[in-house]
Order: sequence, then C-alpha cells, then structure tokens
Amino acid sequence: MILRPLQPAEAFYRFNTPRWSYRPTSGAGAAKVGGRFNRPSIEALYLSRSVETASAEYQQDEPLMPPGTLVTYRIALSQIVDFQNGYVRGEWDELWADWHCEWRKLALYEEIEPPSWLLGDIAIEGGSKGILFPSTRHAGGSKCCRLHAAIRRARRTIDLRSARRLTPESRFVARSDRIGEINLHDGLQ
Repeated sequence: MILRPLQPAEAFYRFNTPRWSYRPTSGAGAAKVGGRFNRPSIEALYLSRSVETASAEYQQDEPLMPPGTLVTYRIALSQIVDFQNGYVRGEWDELWADWHCEWRKLALYEEIEPPSWLLGDIAIEGGSKGILFPSTRHAGGSKCCRLHAAIRRARRTIDLRSARRLTPESRFVARSDRIGEINLHDGLQ
C-alpha cells in the first residue's frame, strides 16, 4: 500500500441528504448497509475532491438530481492509503484489483462479501485513517473515504500509551470556520 499523510488540509466536497444534514460528519448513513470500503456498522464519510465529482456521485443513476446540500470539508489526516491513481500491477497487492467491484449488488442482492470491504479492513489494520481512490461516477475524479473506526482506534492507542485522558488537542476535531465549511482532522498530526 502507498501510505502518506493528507496534509496540509485539503478541500473535499459532499452533497448531504436532508436526512443526514444535521450530522454532516457522522458517517452513520454509510454504516447502515456499508459502503465501498466499509462494512455495515463501520462509519465512513465519502467525500469528493471536486464539486463535479460530488455531484456525479450524489446523483448516481437518478435521471434528476435529488435534493441535497453541498458542503465543503477541509480534511487533514495523519495517514491515508493513496490509491487515487487506481490499481497498477506490481505496485499494489492483487486484492486491490477488485476495488471497483459492484459492492451493492454483491452485499445486498447476492449476499456475498464484497472484496472492497476487505480492503477497508486492511487499511484500518494498517493504521490508515482513510483511502483516496478514483471516482466510479466521474472520469478523472477522485474521492476520499474517511474511516471513522481507524480514527477511534488511533485515539484509544494514544490514550492507553499515555495513561491519561486525551487533551482537547489530541481529539478528533470537527469545527466550522465558515458557513458551509467543515474542518476535519484526526488530531494526530
């Protein structure tokens, strides 16, 4: 895996559905049935590097764009899997060749574990806080899957090593400096 920090903070975008607009950083929607890289019950936030990619990802196969609110997130993470150029034989383990599987079809209709869920597990176990990957809806676009479980695990590790309560500086930060913009980092830079 290619691991690197996502720093300094970069802008990412997401259309939030009205249902989850009051919890724009939760990842709970993706935890309901899973997502490309997260199993059910694992929260993840899927963000896009451009407004065009966010729009294409939100619209999916719908003929009309459903209602939603475009939100800008500023993301900084201490370690991510940089898969934004996709699978290249020899640079990535063969498991990554199936990253773009039809995960919904496999999980929801065929009741087969999507191979991309294993990739999310591998990223979390490797200490990654997210995965940068190509958009399957917008050619040339890229996305970031921010894995909440990895950030919580990292916080627990710090807490256990230091044998003290986490300071406000070491906690995950979700803060809004401007209307419509949310800043996220894992507090481990």
